[in-house]
Amino acid sequence: MCRHLAYLGPPRTVHELLYAAPRSLYVQSWAPRMQRYGTVNADGFGVGWYPRQDAEPLRYRRAMPMWGDASFADAARAITSGCVVAAVRDATPGFGSEESGAQPFRADRLLFSHNGAVKDDEALAAAFSSPPPRGVLDARAALDSAPLFAHTVRLWRASGDLPGALAGVVRQAREHSGGRYNLLASDGGALVGTAAGDTLFTLREPGGGVFLASEPFDDAPGWREVPDDSVVVATGERTEIHPLG
Repeated sequence: MCRHLAYLGPPRTVHELLYAAPRSLYVQSWAPRMQRYGTVNADGFGVGWYPRQDAEPLRYRRAMPMWGDASFADAARAITSGCVVAAVRDATPGFGSEESGAQPFRADRLLFSHNGAVKDDEALAAAFSSPPPRGVLDARAALDSAPLFAHTVRLWRASGDLPGALAGVVRQAREHSGGRYNLLASDGGALVGTAAGDTLFTLREPGGGVFLASEPFDDAPGWREVPDDSVVVATGERTEIHPLG
């Protein structure tokens, strides 16, 4: 139902990361090539970035389509970061397109995005949302991604293990509801994603940058599809893919 992307590596402008490529996330907002569910991502967008390696992330979100916000396209030329998480949204039927539903969500040093849909959102909310994590307003948003984010924050705060938290959320979510659970998150030092019902790709560049993305933004030969039912962890040094378990 969405497209998302994360980058970790040498600092780049947000404009270069989200707008410059031939099939960038910006282009995917109206013309995704590999989106299996829905045809256009016009229900909002968001980008989160770490201004410094030791800082909590900043964030920009809007309820409008990404192509409708020319002012941010200009501002993105002046924002530089070595870690970025961004998403364009096609809202799950039954949920609105308010700004509160645009991702990435944020808590402490965590940025989080969900590409997919939950079949029984009431069952998942009953299992994951009460009580909501302390101080995390995004966990209370009125959409099916919010319970997933709430439980991710809960597990991550308890363990400090981001790959384990995302994998655990997918496994436990499936006990309560069918759905597509492609999750994407960063703590500023690593990128973690799950392939659980939708596409996910990874690209490691010769200069040291690494991407996780719902679909390739260009035709570079290094793109690698993450197998379904997997969790991928990318750091500055390596990319590892493991079964969800």
